[in-house]
Amino acid sequence: MTQPETVLLSVFPAGPGGGNPAPIVPDARGMDAAAMQALAARHGHESGFVLPPDDPSMADRRFRFFVPAHEMEMCGHATLGAAWLLRRRGEAPDTVLRIETLSGPVRAFFTGDQVEVTQPEGRASPVADPGPVLAALGLGPEDLLDLPVQDAATSRAKTLVPLRSVERLHALRPDPEAVRRACEALGSTGLYPWAFGEPGTAHARQFPRASGYLEDAATGIAATALFAGLRALGLADGPLIVRQGEAMGRPSAMRVARDPEGPELRLSGRVEMLDAIP
Repeated sequence: MTQPETVLLSVFPAGPGGGNPAPIVPDARGMDAAAMQALAARHGHESGFVLPPDDPSMADRRFRFFVPAHEMEMCGHATLGAAWLLRRRGEAPDTVLRIETLSGPVRAFFTGDQVEVTQPEGRASPVADPGPVLAALGLGPEDLLDLPVQDAATSRAKTLVPLRSVERLHALRPDPEAVRRACEALGSTGLYPWAFGEPGTAHARQFPRASGYLEDAATGIAATALFAGLRALGLADGPLIVRQGEAMGRPSAMRVARDPEGPELRLSGRVEMLDAIP
């Protein structure tokens, strides 16, 4: 099979070498799931694949997402990157792009070079027994803010772990096998420890359950889950900037805000072209 055109993007960069690399196939017709997963494995990152919609009356495009280990229902940074790429190529001329995903419908809004993608408003609840989560991250109760560890989700479940300081966050050295076990017990797709920064800002790290790599530089779905978790605690209403990837040397920034037109959330950030995956 001829190798499909693949465009390499960095999504959510906030400094040199920052952002989450996203290989995007802008026309994935003719690719089956095995070929898509193989491409993701070859690049070592979440990859997005653009297809015609199943129902053109309901959507303009269908997106599929793969990590090296499996298919994902939703990937925030690959959605943002693919929408940005279609706009840049003149293939998304309207101000709104309607997208089918396995997790449900998503809309991308275009304003100049800026792209915002929607997520459900989400839900959050305390984790009854956070002990295995803390053990997986090498944390004790003294490391936590006086807030609950939460199970939160917009499209995919994340486990939010509130830390007292950014320094403690960046010093984490989790046990990958213990992370996997803790996530499986909770039905979570990743542990997302976080700490408050300056007003309107949080810092976070993402340790996925089983994606084929140990840490993620920028996780849009986790950032929206964090916003949902903070809203459930009465701690977020205005826009939130989530900084991630700093401990990896890949500084990233995601903006999450309420949708002005309804109950959904909107996720946004910068996108850049890459010559190669760093």
